[in-house]
Amino acid sequence: MADQNWTHATLALQLLRLDPGLGGICIRARSGPVRDRLTAMIDPAAQRLHPAVSDETLFGGLDLSATLASGHLVQEKGLLATSGTLILAMAERATTGLAARLAVALDKNNDHCLIALDEGAEPDEALNPKLAERLAFHVDLSDCAFGGTKGAHPSSATPLPVQDVTISAATIAQITRVAEELGIDSMRAPLFTIRAARAHAALQGRDRLLAEDVETACALTLAHRATRLPEPEAQEQDPPPPPQDQSNDADTQDGFDLPDELLLEAVRALLPDNLLEQLAAQRARAGRGNGTGAAHKGNRRGRPLPSRAGRISDGARIDIIGTLRAAAPWQTIRRNGSGHDGLHIRPADIRIKRFEEKSDRLLIFTVDASGSSALSRLAEAKGAVELLLAQAYARRDHVALVAFRGTEAELLLPPTRSLVQTKRRLAGLPGGGGTPLAAGMMTAFDQATQATRRGLTPTIAILTDGRANIALDGRADRKQAAEDAQHIARILRAHGTDAIVIDTGNRPEPALRKLAQTLDASYLPLPRADAERLSKSVATALGD
Repeated sequence: MADQNWTHATLALQLLRLDPGLGGICIRARSGPVRDRLTAMIDPAAQRLHPAVSDETLFGGLDLSATLASGHLVQEKGLLATSGTLILAMAERATTGLAARLAVALDKNNDHCLIALDEGAEPDEALNPKLAERLAFHVDLSDCAFGGTKGAHPSSATPLPVQDVTISAATIAQITRVAEELGIDSMRAPLFTIRAARAHAALQGRDRLLAEDVETACALTLAHRATRLPEPEAQEQDPPPPPQDQSNDADTQDGFDLPDELLLEAVRALLPDNLLEQLAAQRARAGRGNGTGAAHKGNRRGRPLPSRAGRISDGARIDIIGTLRAAAPWQTIRRNGSGHDGLHIRPADIRIKRFEEKSDRLLIFTVDASGSSALSRLAEAKGAVELLLAQAYARRDHVALVAFRGTEAELLLPPTRSLVQTKRRLAGLPGGGGTPLAAGMMTAFDQATQATRRGLTPTIAILTDGRANIALDGRADRKQAAEDAQHIARILRAHGTDAIVIDTGNRPEPALRKLAQTLDASYLPLPRADAERLSKSVATALGD
């Protein structure tokens, strides 16, 4: 598979040279000889970007030094003003703002091509999905050995212009069907597949498509976008009758008869073994942001933000460069008006520095220790929580542990950063009794409210099999227990508390899915997963 990924990577680069309208490629690989050999095949004139690139560098703006030296306005061009290839290093660290700007540039101009170098080591460290959607290709070279890099994908023919390659309406419809079978809901995917198939034929010097062109294009552009594994049909259906005149009907035939199943098999060959687990984590993460603490704007410390016009006041820090940029265009007018040389700064020119800092996060693990859970998944849930706690400790997050069993919930561990104490309390967690889910959620909500008052950002992770049967008043009433859980869920949602519901039962529980919808939370069913897989999926869903 590693050698195949290398072949696909080199082929994708050749297709991008023929058709920049494919958007680009995301290359997931750590810095090393393998990635260096691949990037050496990219156009040497490519412009390099970094995650902290400024808007002035991208779009151009005022050349401050030249303007001040000449006394009149001097503009400089940005990197996006010239068509060509862009290489984004450390793409997994690109901010949402940068991803949006690059996405807009790719949407507006087919002459731009982006090579995103993803150096992420963990599943949650990845290129922004909105930007990744605009790149036709994605290749993972993490497991590729240097000995498997045998140069570029071979092609002995003289390439043709892509626009000279024709494709029939029947083939376009077939590619669209295959994308639908794979659960791909973006129309960019089949459009990229069509362009890639035409570019592959052009690379081979052909003006008409062959079956191999379509198979290769589907494998390159659809495999990493698949959201489900299509099940084979129980019985084969008779193929539709061919057109009356196949020889002259160039609009419906490309000269080959390729069943949909062969295209699906070409994509299946590149799908990872843990696809369903990855997709569950991605879906859970998609609706909840990045899982970090809440962002607060200030003027003293944190991540720098663009400066804004303001007044000099206590605690404010002046952005000298921003102030000079604001004043530079007016210097000639101000000098002529005042009759004095020198630099003229007005109060309206003052720019104040801004920063963004994130509060500490509190993870409130709310664990089901009832009899039903103890019989099935309590051991796995304990192991998963212990692994998650270790990860939280490494990030210096605060953690709290709530267990519910019998007729009530108990705060086993108040918010702390002590890993040893947390493990000790978790190991002593008994199992048995009823499932007071509402009581567990209420206790977790109390902790979340207190954490918010202390400036923390709480996230509640509920691990349960979903069989709630104890009401808030302690009665064994399954119907009332479900209503109480829904009531607490509405309170949590009204207070804007982030949450995730992890279904640890052997089968997905509809009541838990409904509870997650009421919470406006992520629902993550993980049947038959051991502690390690459970913890990895939950960590990814939380954005850790």
